[in-house]
Amino acid sequence: MSISIKRPEEIKKIASASRAVAKTLNYLTNQIKSGISTKELNNLGEEYIKTLRGRAAFKGLYGFPDGICISVNEVIIHGIPSNYKLKEGDIVGLDIGVEIDGWYGDAAKTVGVGKISKDDTDLINCSYEALMYAIDIIREGMHFKELSYEIERYIISKGFVPLRGYCGHGIGKRPHEEPEILNYLEGTNPKQGPKIKEGMVFCIEPMICRKNGKPKVLSDNWAVVSEDGLRGSHWEHTIAIVNKKAKILSIDDTEE
Repeated sequence: MSISIKRPEEIKKIASASRAVAKTLNYLTNQIKSGISTKELNNLGEEYIKTLRGRAAFKGLYGFPDGICISVNEVIIHGIPSNYKLKEGDIVGLDIGVEIDGWYGDAAKTVGVGKISKDDTDLINCSYEALMYAIDIIREGMHFKELSYEIERYIISKGFVPLRGYCGHGIGKRPHEEPEILNYLEGTNPKQGPKIKEGMVFCIEPMICRKNGKPKVLSDNWAVVSEDGLRGSHWEHTIAIVNKKAKILSIDDTEE
């Protein structure tokens, strides 16, 4: 496994793309309402990214047909935008990648449409809080497997389970680089494998299921659901290791 170390000037370029992602996520969150279709949301997002001098990085990536992954209710990740119109009580995952000047940023969030149930609120909160917990505990010298173990432990402590078979990842000149960062421990020993080092840049993205973490890919060959057919949630940030700890890059300037 070859995990690249980015120079400070390279981290700044990834941060620029990541800020565009954060701005687009905030913009689309404000557009979410009953009656809007996920295709309309995608089109708004693609056009907005252009105003930020960026390119919707997911469009055409591995054959994905649109610029933004929009996952509704039982779809946890990789939802293809469609003519489906959102309605009160739905939950919506937005996963966005942006490329600017050859560098990539990536982030995701799950939000509710209008008033949602307490169960769905807890589900969304778990993915967000697991992400922020992971970012808070990351330190230089920590094994990536230790991070995976801690994410899984946190998710289970909240009464949910991680989606299996999918993971966070490195990022930089390509949208997906080494390492793969699972949301659960594979094997039995977290104190093995590559360690987190200064200058590494990667995406952490807890994907949460209610009961069964085994994935099922739908007939469109993209949308991923849990085998239990229940709703899931997904949050993601691009982070860099700066001064021996994690710094969030996918944040809107106005939020700092």
